[in-house]
Amino acid sequence: MITPATQHLIEWIDQELLFVQVLIQHAPSGYSLRHNEDRGTPDGELRRVEIAGLRSLSMFNQAGSFRPLKCAPDMVRGWVACAHDPEELARALEILYPGCVADWHAAHQPAPPVTHYREFASRQSGMYRNANRLSDDSATQVASKCCDARLCLRRRLWTVGTLCADSEASKSLVPCLEPCSILLELARQALRLEQCASQIFRARVSYS
Repeated sequence: MITPATQHLIEWIDQELLFVQVLIQHAPSGYSLRHNEDRGTPDGELRRVEIAGLRSLSMFNQAGSFRPLKCAPDMVRGWVACAHDPEELARALEILYPGCVADWHAAHQPAPPVTHYREFASRQSGMYRNANRLSDDSATQVASKCCDARLCLRRRLWTVGTLCADSEASKSLVPCLEPCSILLELARQALRLEQCASQIFRARVSYS
């Protein structure tokens, strides 16, 4: 069964569609998928990958390093895959970019389900329960570095401090609807640094 998100995506594909780093093109047998930088490379010069094989392909970059963030701009090149129907295409994209088709579809709704940093951080418990105590300046710096296009190609729709949402042109059409666990961990570390700096300042003032 084709989901509304998949049907929406299919309708958006004219002759081709760039989905993060994957170029989707109509083909006689369904849909062709490849790295965008292999756009002009003949199929015969690329490694044929089955849909199930995309999982292992997506796990490591060209240097062989593990890719903890699937939307990082370091997907390996040199392959081509064929999806014979919309269901296979949806499965392929879910393997390469988990949850991204659903998020893309959600972002096109009249009221996109965006959760901004302050709201998201206030819901946290456990080791991240204090994430909302991070100052706006520090939270802005953490987000601007963690969400930089050199690290992640998701288009951030949530905001914090003075940091506005990303433009589609600067990233990709795939949205980021809420902060991720990697950003939360960086925020936790930044808060510890803030607290240490504050303690040192108070100690110096008290000593003087």
